[in-house]
Amino acid sequence: MNILLINHYAGSNKHGMEYRPFYLAREWVRLSHQVTIVAASFSHLRSQAPRLTGQITVEEIEGIQYIWLKTPRYQGNGIGRVFNMLAFIGQLLRYYRQFVKDSNPDVVIASSTYPLDIYPAYNIAKQAQAKLIFEVHDLWPLSPMELGGMPAWHPFIVVMQQAENFAYRLSDCVVSLLPKADSYMQEHGMAADKFIYLPNGVDVAEWKSHEAPLPEQYSQLLTQLKQSGRFLVGYTGAHGLANVLSTLIDAALLLRNQPVTFILVGQGPEKSFLQQKVLQLNLDNVIFLPPVSKTSIPSLLAAMDALFIGLQKKAIFRFGVSPNKLMDYMMAAKPVIHAIEAGNDLVAQSNCGISVAPENPEAIAEAVEQLLTTSLTERETMGMNGKAYILAHHDYRVLAQQFLNVVSELL
Repeated sequence: MNILLINHYAGSNKHGMEYRPFYLAREWVRLSHQVTIVAASFSHLRSQAPRLTGQITVEEIEGIQYIWLKTPRYQGNGIGRVFNMLAFIGQLLRYYRQFVKDSNPDVVIASSTYPLDIYPAYNIAKQAQAKLIFEVHDLWPLSPMELGGMPAWHPFIVVMQQAENFAYRLSDCVVSLLPKADSYMQEHGMAADKFIYLPNGVDVAEWKSHEAPLPEQYSQLLTQLKQSGRFLVGYTGAHGLANVLSTLIDAALLLRNQPVTFILVGQGPEKSFLQQKVLQLNLDNVIFLPPVSKTSIPSLLAAMDALFIGLQKKAIFRFGVSPNKLMDYMMAAKPVIHAIEAGNDLVAQSNCGISVAPENPEAIAEAVEQLLTTSLTERETMGMNGKAYILAHHDYRVLAQQFLNVVSELL
């Protein structure tokens, strides 16, 4: 089978995030399918940009053919990012006949966060007489409306809404990372039988092969804290407004007389503010560390006693969430403090930790105290519950085969 996957932000193990397209494609290649990923040359998510040789650059990575379309750089979520989106869509429309000729797809997957790529994807599928799948990561334009306060009449929102409605009506199938989004999609033209839920996952084989030790400064620090009897609550990833780490620091203030230390590893726009807040509160139980390499994440998480994940309380999450960070936490077999109010709750479903109300420092502090007084055996059982759940439901080998089953039913 020939699969053409269009994802503006697609990355790889060479370029960094976004990893989902790469992991799915790698599994499909291992199952003897031909896979082409079309992506923009610049994405704010990637740690390394591809090397370009013109408007179109072709690169093979682990058997996957990547086609990089030249797009301008940008910073933040302003007009520069919009130009980047439009440039990518323009390139897709300009070269879509070439994609049909070169990849001869049996199925075309439109998978960018925003829905505009459905138009060139539709053209390619129609020209190639291929099936068309629309993969939804976030609900656009509902996300910028509810999270960014943009009005429904804004021209950007109107254009996105038209594209989303077009995708729901004319795609042969809609694959969603959000388990509770089907009712919304049906309101915008999707037939009920088109909806398939396929969440994010973990490449289990890759996780097991990542045995890189922690940098010496990290290892020494964490060892000293453990030897002094501290209970370590870890957080890894972005330090942004959405991650509500200010609430976690408020919880640390409530626990300043307990043998608990919070370890925040990562980078982001809120990090300097958070560090200043810790200084102002004169807290000695919160430590900030720079990011570690992806290969060191398992070692880092293994050093913690519990792990924290939180998101702002937002209505948009009623459709569900599928955070990659949570998959890593559960794979690490550590109890999770889950401060997210959403349409789904993997921590409760798998019984791998404690779920609390978001943006509630008292509730977070109570959860930490509960784990602090829970026996090591019970905490280990929680952690193994989470790992078992990931292996059963979120291994990319499993998800890739489920995706192929969906395609097979369409063909």
